[in-house]
Amino acid sequence: MNVKIEPSWGQLLAEEFEKPYFSELADFVRKEYSSVVCYPPAGKIFNAFNMCPVSQVKVVLLGQDPYHEPEQAEGLCFSVADGVPFPPSLQNIFKEIQSDLGTPPPASGSLLRWARQGVLLLNSTLTVRAHQAGSHAGKGWETFTDAVINLLARQSENLVFLLWGSYAQRKGAVINREKHLVLSSAHPSPLSAYRGFFGNHHFTLANDYLVQHGKSPIEW
Repeated sequence: MNVKIEPSWGQLLAEEFEKPYFSELADFVRKEYSSVVCYPPAGKIFNAFNMCPVSQVKVVLLGQDPYHEPEQAEGLCFSVADGVPFPPSLQNIFKEIQSDLGTPPPASGSLLRWARQGVLLLNSTLTVRAHQAGSHAGKGWETFTDAVINLLARQSENLVFLLWGSYAQRKGAVINREKHLVLSSAHPSPLSAYRGFFGNHHFTLANDYLVQHGKSPIEW
């Protein structure tokens, strides 16, 4: 199947794109985008991959579902387009960065700057119907993103995986902790941030690990 994705990912995932489940998923997504409003825009479905080639990945941040309101989703987990108000979870992420690193919140909620430094901002499900959270769950995206995680974890060394919340932690259970740093905590949503997300120091811990393994730290 001809999937428009950054070439190094196209090569890594070539076998996945030929599997029957992915063909069914692609048919489903095409029908959805042609009949109802879906997010992110079709050209940004694979934005997390297009902005961060395989060889540049240093950190993997796992999200669950794209934002489902207008002009929010840009194909990167937790990220919103320039000029869009920060959703609550993103506000809490920036609060923890400020507490951990002393860095004030940025003017933009777009995390493209992270992606360009080697942070793969991967949602478990890459598309969603407008106003309907989780509406594209269970259609095949989870199988695809599980494959992404497994392939990265197997072929790479010394990556940092950020697993916030029980969903991400279950999805990341297969990661070899001897080859990679896996940082887990509560989710940054207002419902759980005070139960272990605030004060997790994941941004410092991630950068310390990257530097220890000869990689440049992320400017969070």
